[in-house]
Amino acid sequence: MFKEISYAARTLLKRPAFSLIAVLTLALGIGANTAIISVVNATLLRPLPFKDPERVVMIWGVLQKLNADTLPNSAPNFEGLRKEAKSFESMAAFRSWSWQLTGSGEPELLRGARVSADFFEAVGAGPMLGRAFTPEEDLPDRAPVAIISHSLWQRHFGGDRNVVGKTMTLTGQNAMIVGVMPDGFQFPGGANMTPGLQFALQNDVWMPLAITDEQRGRQGNLNLATIGRLKPGVSRLQGETELRAIQQSLPLGTIGFTVNVVPLHQQMVGTIRKPLLVLLATVAFVLLIACANMANLLLARATSRQKEIAIRAALGASRRRIVGQLLTESLLLSLTGGVIGLLLAVWGNSLLVSIIPREVPRINDVNVDARILLFTLGISIVTGLIFGLVPALQASRFDLNHALKDGVRGMTSGAGQNRLRSLLVVSEVAMALVLLIGAGLLMKSFVRLLDVNPGFNPANVLTFEVQLPNLPPARYERKEEQTAFFQQLTARLQSLPGVESAGGVLSLPLSGASESTDLLMEGQESMGAGERPSADYTMVTPGYFATLQIPLLQGRQFSEQDKLDAPFVIVINDTLAERIWPGQNPIGKRLRVGFEEKQREVIGVVGSIKQTALDAEKRPAMYLPQLQAPGPRLTLLVRTRGEPLSMAAAVREQVRALDKDVPVTQVQTMEKVLGASVAQPRFSMLLVGLFAGLALVLSAVGIYGVMAYAVSRRAHEIGVRMALGAGASQVLKLVLKDGMTLALSGIGLGLLGAFGLTRLMASLLFGVGAKDPVTFVAVAAFLAFVALIACYIPARRATKVDPLVALRNE
Repeated sequence: MFKEISYAARTLLKRPAFSLIAVLTLALGIGANTAIISVVNATLLRPLPFKDPERVVMIWGVLQKLNADTLPNSAPNFEGLRKEAKSFESMAAFRSWSWQLTGSGEPELLRGARVSADFFEAVGAGPMLGRAFTPEEDLPDRAPVAIISHSLWQRHFGGDRNVVGKTMTLTGQNAMIVGVMPDGFQFPGGANMTPGLQFALQNDVWMPLAITDEQRGRQGNLNLATIGRLKPGVSRLQGETELRAIQQSLPLGTIGFTVNVVPLHQQMVGTIRKPLLVLLATVAFVLLIACANMANLLLARATSRQKEIAIRAALGASRRRIVGQLLTESLLLSLTGGVIGLLLAVWGNSLLVSIIPREVPRINDVNVDARILLFTLGISIVTGLIFGLVPALQASRFDLNHALKDGVRGMTSGAGQNRLRSLLVVSEVAMALVLLIGAGLLMKSFVRLLDVNPGFNPANVLTFEVQLPNLPPARYERKEEQTAFFQQLTARLQSLPGVESAGGVLSLPLSGASESTDLLMEGQESMGAGERPSADYTMVTPGYFATLQIPLLQGRQFSEQDKLDAPFVIVINDTLAERIWPGQNPIGKRLRVGFEEKQREVIGVVGSIKQTALDAEKRPAMYLPQLQAPGPRLTLLVRTRGEPLSMAAAVREQVRALDKDVPVTQVQTMEKVLGASVAQPRFSMLLVGLFAGLALVLSAVGIYGVMAYAVSRRAHEIGVRMALGAGASQVLKLVLKDGMTLALSGIGLGLLGAFGLTRLMASLLFGVGAKDPVTFVAVAAFLAFVALIACYIPARRATKVDPLVALRNE
């Protein structure tokens, strides 16, 4: 074995150009697969870092009338399910929250969640220092306690292991630290985690949920996500069946509210699963194309080594020994390519992570671990066998007497080898076409997505978030104080040089955040809760519509006079107006928002905007004046005459001038928000396009290599043809015809494959069909053009053959 390895290494080193091309080709294919599988491993394959993670499930509400299957729970409904359920070891509720950390330098906004006492037991993780919450701490009006993240422990407490028992000031209250979570624990978090509830991607604090009696009386307030741990041996379906039976006996069950149980891992993976699987299939195609290229190279090389192999056979080498030696060479090439591919994957992982959407779970866990090393080793060996076995068998099958007698002309490839090389080229072209069509569809889809009118103008708009400490005895405990702060801040922002207008909103468009509720029109008070129409809602300041340039279609916008002591008013969008008052003038009509007791008068109708995502349908929406529905949190927007980010320092200064303890967070342009909303389709398009481009290059190289080899082997034939009077154009047509026949055969096969495979990516497309004829024709024509160039170069070389030299050599 060592002799064969040594001989294989010497043989490959004698032909450095061939070996370098082979190793780089394989390194690209193996490296691409290793990089993508490391992402798939971290997100889809690696078990969650919790105890018995397969038993942890999310529990969502389902309301068929609203076509919703991922609704949060209300406090009374959650407690009813938890009390009656027998299939669950534990069940917990949680919701997003944020706090202002003050008293230790610059104020900082900390994000996290309020959780019920058994939250950490249900998740299957606990603090590395200290303890979890006790049931007594999860009651209202108890002394505040908190569990902090490993990151907060490090940056604010210097990793002090005696931090348990110390206090920190959160939103004006002194909270005692009772625990520190392990490094890497981030739950809940991410857009995929909680539809309808927006959780931070980076959590720093967990505090008790402490459900109050008032919350227990509000059946329709759906704001709690629910997590459960099934008992050992209980399946997800059994747990779901039991909860649905319990739900029918609860108040929400009377309006058709039921339960949907989703495994936690499936919930966290969310919508990223299909794009990652598409990428995995893409890089697998790239590797197959690389293997086909390598098989062609080895077939050509084996033909030139027929004399050498014949001599070895004449000296007693068996066919098995010859095949073993040739396989040793191919495995040596593939293992070397695997090592370089692994290095490329390690280098490329940081780049890959930088373009992966932030909501992808556990993206920071992407690394090359032992499983990835084994995968790379295995794929290198399998690759070496795939592209090496058939050429080795072909090369070992020959007529010994004929091979030893013939000279240069005798050392030609047989019909079988020619057919095999042609088949490999056809398959390369077909697979490349499938990838190129997929990339073309994603690119066209992305362009269509960017062409969508969001309903507002994001240019020259700076946004930032401000949250006031409002828990007793905080300075902004009263709503009047909150209103006054935001009024003063907006006035200061509008007076800044270079600012055209300023406004505020509770839920920023395209941030993924949205809240909805039902509504009741005047004169329809008898309508049941399940029959009422629903709409998104948010609170805005008077300058919001002007700042985002959302068009006013009817009536008026909010003004500073729309205060708490003024008549209650509301602005709706044209989608809602058409839905509830089709063909009527909505101005002056009255409606009641689900969670309010007073009716509001419609004073204006504005254009519909894309609130959650560019590819989402425009939804009915209501806008409440922030002065009549004040709160401690607001996202401010400033329209500038120049570069928005140049105003960031001035904006911070205005907030600091009003209150130095109020943190300013999420400072970004509206165009960045828009860009982040299309991060996932951009990610899919970029990577599929990159690997499709690599497949195109490899297939073009494959066509060129086959045609160049064919020209070199047919030099005598071409020389005879030219000696008998064939012109350069005839030789050119002869070679081009052979090459383009292979390319067009591959294109035809690829079109058939693309028709069948692109439907699997239909859910990733927007505004374009999976069988878009323009994309199919354009990509096929482009690939044919590339193939023509790859054929033309060796064809042009064939016309330069000197008949006298070709015949003399024979």
